[in-house]
Amino acid sequence: MVYYFRSNVVDTEATIYAGKDKVESMMCGAHIYLRLKAGQEWDKLPRALVEDCAQLTKANSIEDLACYVALLKRLSYQGNKKDNVTIVYTPWSNLLKNASMATGQVGFRDQKKTRTILVPTRLNPTINRLMKTRTVVSADGLFAEKEQHLSELRAKARERAKESRKEDERVKKERQEEKYRREHAYEDMMNGDVDEEGGGKRSNQEGWDDDDFM
Repeated sequence: MVYYFRSNVVDTEATIYAGKDKVESMMCGAHIYLRLKAGQEWDKLPRALVEDCAQLTKANSIEDLACYVALLKRLSYQGNKKDNVTIVYTPWSNLLKNASMATGQVGFRDQKKTRTILVPTRLNPTINRLMKTRTVVSADGLFAEKEQHLSELRAKARERAKESRKEDERVKKERQEEKYRREHAYEDMMNGDVDEEGGGKRSNQEGWDDDDFM
C-alpha cells in the first residue's frame, strides 16, 4: 500500500507519498517521496515544501530505521521523539541499495548530490494538515499511475522531437535559399548588364523615354 499526501504550501499543490511497511504494518518513515513537477529541480525546491517532507519523515520515523525524505537518509533513531533532527534529501536516482543492506537502509551513489535540513522539533499543525489529505492507494494503482506518467512524458518527448525536426527543416531551407541567392547574385547582375548592352535602345514599354537619348 502507498500513502499519498497533498502539500499546499506552494502555488501548485505538491504530491508526497510513502510506502506502508509490511513488517511493522505502519507507515515506514524510511521512505518519503516528493513527486517533482516539470521544470522543478530537486536542489531548488521551496523551503516550505522541503519542511513539509521533513516533518512527515520525522513524525513517522521508526526506532532503529534510518529515515529519508524525497529520498532521505540519516534521520536519527527514535526521530519522532527527538528534537534537532538532521534529514538529508537527494534525487531518487542517487539512491544506492544492495543485498547486504538491512531493510530500510540505503546509501548514496554521489554524496555531493545531497542536501540537509534541520528539523528542530515536530510541528503538530503541519502534521495534522498533511494527515487530513492522506489517501491510500494500492501498489498496483501506484504502478499504473507511474506507467501513465511515463507514457505522458514519452508523448511530450515525441512532440518536442517533432517540433525540433520541423524547426531544423525550416532553418535548413532558409540556409539553402540564402546560399542560392549568394551564388546567383553575380550571375543575375551580369544578365542585367547584357540586357542593357545587347538590347540597344529600349522602347517606351520598357520604361525609357526616347527623348532621354541623343
